[in-house]
Amino acid sequence: MSIARTSLRTTGVAFRAMLVFTVVLGLGYTFLITGIGQLALPAQANGSIARDASGMVVGSTLIGQSFTDADGNPLPQYFQSRPSAAGTGYDASSSGGSNLGPENPDLITSIEERRAAIAAFEKVDPAAVPADALTTSASGLDPDISPAYALLQVDRVAAARGIPADEVRALVESKIQSRDLGFLGNPRVNVLALNVALDALKR
Repeated sequence: MSIARTSLRTTGVAFRAMLVFTVVLGLGYTFLITGIGQLALPAQANGSIARDASGMVVGSTLIGQSFTDADGNPLPQYFQSRPSAAGTGYDASSSGGSNLGPENPDLITSIEERRAAIAAFEKVDPAAVPADALTTSASGLDPDISPAYALLQVDRVAAARGIPADEVRALVESKIQSRDLGFLGNPRVNVLALNVALDALKR
């Protein structure tokens, strides 16, 4: 009888402890961290959503997207993202790189094809096309490009929109993000944020 009573008491203690920790850690902790996130970093906590001038959601600055027409051709009035190997391109459900080695003939061919296509599109020397314009990222969802690639596109975007190139260049320079903490990563430009700001320019 004593053993049964002890087992019952132990089971009761364990059940009550489970309920307490479920409430404290499962609910309390979740609400606490969610509340801190909403107060301290509301934009980041809600997915870094980007909206256009009318307030419509156009994407997340954390996930890259393409700026092409229905046939997959790049839109000249927008800055272009780096290539993507995620699914059919920027497919968040198929995140991943090409996994091709640097000496893979398919990779070499695709890089040369991209170099020629971008040089023709931007009307620049093929040697001027930066590496991030030619290679895909490991995730296939990189939302950023190098300042060099963004500045390479200035003249084409300015001509397509009828905006002075100096104005577009100043916008690009204002969107360059420096290294995190001053030493992590490389300077970069978020393509979606840049294009949203571009659409917001008053003409």
